[in-house]
Amino acid sequence: MARKTPPERLARLVECATRVFIVQGYRRTQMADVAEALGVAKGTLYLYVESKEALFDLLLRCADSVHPLPALSALPLPTPAPQATVAYVRDILTANQQVPALSAALRGRSGDPRREIAAIAGELYDRVARHRLGIKLLDRSAVDQPDLAALWFGGARGAMRGALEQYLGARIRSRRLRPVPDVAITARLVLETILFWAVHRHWDAHPQAMDEATARAAVIHFIVEALAPERAAPRPSTRRKP
Repeated sequence: MARKTPPERLARLVECATRVFIVQGYRRTQMADVAEALGVAKGTLYLYVESKEALFDLLLRCADSVHPLPALSALPLPTPAPQATVAYVRDILTANQQVPALSAALRGRSGDPRREIAAIAGELYDRVARHRLGIKLLDRSAVDQPDLAALWFGGARGAMRGALEQYLGARIRSRRLRPVPDVAITARLVLETILFWAVHRHWDAHPQAMDEATARAAVIHFIVEALAPERAAPRPSTRRKP
């Protein structure tokens, strides 16, 4: 008689397995580690997925609720075809690459520099915060998989850093932002600051208690004050009193 798969256990499997992969990375994670975290026998996992590769593919697709969990009738999930997981990651990174405020700024539209850079930092913060589980999973596991590493470190993060560098360079040359010693380093500093506070701080070994809104506001304020010129003080009125 076939063993039944409790429907709620699939969600718990995704949660536990994501945590294990993030802590240990792809190469070091074994199915036995996931089974122990879930509190089941190792063989039980194969009611849900055929292999470690199938489990990892499931986690990337269902992290942050990007896709709904598969139907129980589809279980166990088969091992993905070669490069299928890489193709999915490429598609999802491409779909989430655009930051509207940054794209508008790169097209030449400009206004108040403080508002402009605050909007860019805020949209980028919100984008990565919404996908923090998937980003952390990819960031932690890509080092063990060259194709994923090329997509994430050299592709998505590299492209965003390049767009920020282009934006900062243009605004600094037009004197709308403060000059910096090195535009490329500053672009990476902005990106890594946002990634740490929106994503990586949630796995900090010594976390600092704060709510999400406070963290977001502090990061945006820091970036704006570091790069944007101070607002000019209003000129005193020269009109004579009657």
